Amino acid sequence: MSGVEIGLASLAAILVLIYSGLHVAISLALVSFVGIWLLRDNADQAARILSLAARESISSYLFGVVPLFVLMGLVVSRAGIGRDTFDVANRLFHKVRGGLGMATVGANAIFAAITGISIASAAVFTKVAVPEMIRIGYTARFATGIVAGSSVLGMLIPPSLLLILYGIIAEQSVGALFLAGVGPGVLLALAYCAGIWAMVRFCKGFTGTPNELTAEMPEEQSSVASDTVSKLMPILLLVALVLGGIYGGLFTPTEAGAIGALGAIVIAAAKRRIGARTLWDVSLETGHITASICFLIIAATMYSRMLALSGLPAFLTEWVIALDIGVYGFIALFVLVLIVLGTILDSSSIMLITLPLVLPVATSMGIDLIWFGLITVLAVEIGLLTPPMGLSVYVIKSTLDDPSIGLNDIFAGAAPFALIMLLVLLAVVAFPWIATGIL
Repeated sequence: MSGVEIGLASLAAILVLIYSGLHVAISLALVSFVGIWLLRDNADQAARILSLAARESISSYLFGVVPLFVLMGLVVSRAGIGRDTFDVANRLFHKVRGGLGMATVGANAIFAAITGISIASAAVFTKVAVPEMIRIGYTARFATGIVAGSSVLGMLIPPSLLLILYGIIAEQSVGALFLAGVGPGVLLALAYCAGIWAMVRFCKGFTGTPNELTAEMPEEQSSVASDTVSKLMPILLLVALVLGGIYGGLFTPTEAGAIGALGAIVIAAAKRRIGARTLWDVSLETGHITASICFLIIAATMYSRMLALSGLPAFLTEWVIALDIGVYGFIALFVLVLIVLGTILDSSSIMLITLPLVLPVATSMGIDLIWFGLITVLAVEIGLLTPPMGLSVYVIKSTLDDPSIGLNDIFAGAAPFALIMLLVLLAVVAFPWIATGIL
């Protein structure tokens, strides 16, 4: 077999192994070892090459940003800051048609700016927002669909673990990716709010007939103002501390993660919402998540090394250029592949499998890799809402206490938001300045 044939066979082997239930990282590492063995006809050399790749893959100082932002997100989640954010947003949209749904989107957008984890957003707002929306008249499928759709903002609005992962793989500035994520993130949140208003106005059979005025609010104006300030100020301070420090050039993203994690712990302790036992549990969970992410990155680095030796990326680059489909044709094909893979794989795995193949093509075509990164994350995140592997949907189902709300209901509720995401993705493709205009 030629190197290109071995590379193509490795792609098929990875999909077969994943479909069979083998962990993604193990599939990548196993296929990489066998592939290099076949390419070099030497098992010892294959082992040495992969051990070197494993050591080099996570030795960078930048990798410290992963556990630090994970820790910050988990502390914020456990401290009840998500509920505070929802309460504040609910007051802003209280008398607007579909206001409680918009409040959920707005709260998720703010929460995303201090967590960067979609799964955390889905879990928090399932508990906080879904019961309240159902109580005032939203259908269960629409209420859960709003939470599922808005939870993806956690992977788009900085800080975002997917943007960090893309920056590491593509060797791009994480700070620049964070800045580029602001425009698409805000656009998606606004598009969600417009979609909620339109659905509540014209699709009452799907959304229900909510009576927004039944939501409980403090009676005294002074009580409203003081309560809002007390809940909003810690959130704004944490956002300003992390993102302001990065964009102001005061510290690197890794240092921002450390300062943000410390700030989250201080705020949670000041609110008396986190104790020594909870902090220990959060630290353990951070270690588990970080180990899982690092294992995936190590395996993806091995896979990238094997692909480079096979010559498949160079072959693919020449083939795409020969097709003469242009930049937009290539992006359309890539987005289609990402959305299809999103039905069977999680977001991180999709990026780790596809990016080593497509980045050389994108570079050869002169595509801005920052813009390309935002397109990639948007396309991958659509998979969080689509069956059968919509991870956010499964998180919402497992968090709900109501057995009468099935997976089909949540997927149906999330479908309009997946469509809105696709429209925003098309807008970012058509108008790159949405992502790159503020760089």
